[in-house]
Amino acid sequence: MVDVGAKAETHRIAVATGSIRMKPETLALILSGTAKKGDVLGIARIAAIMASKRTADLVPLCHPLALTRVAVDFTTDEPGNTVHCRAQVETYGKTGVEMEALTAVQVGLLTVYDMCKAVDRGMVMTDIRVTEKAGGKSGDWKA
Repeated sequence: MVDVGAKAETHRIAVATGSIRMKPETLALILSGTAKKGDVLGIARIAAIMASKRTADLVPLCHPLALTRVAVDFTTDEPGNTVHCRAQVETYGKTGVEMEALTAVQVGLLTVYDMCKAVDRGMVMTDIRVTEKAGGKSGDWKA
């Protein structure tokens, strides 16, 4: 792991986004709340939050961080048959939270896939990326 001991503690924020495309009938199932496994987006939100807190267990050289805020939102695009995920992660610390935000988005989308794969194995996760970060020595950044 990188030595962050000499770095100043600052308020760190990262936002990541991603999407999952699917058949129209799959999105209709999600929106109607009638998926066999339950509330797809509600469960995916909890999974994303939980994953952000476990990032250091999943990515070998990530520092374990005490997160102060994790907000995960899902929006749907019916004409595009897509679910979009946005995660904002915050901490006061010596290293950033980009990996935690990315992990939240990816696991949130994986959960959507898992809950709907019985009806649509062709779903595609795409455009998973950091869209902004704030705090730290390198300052603020936006895609």
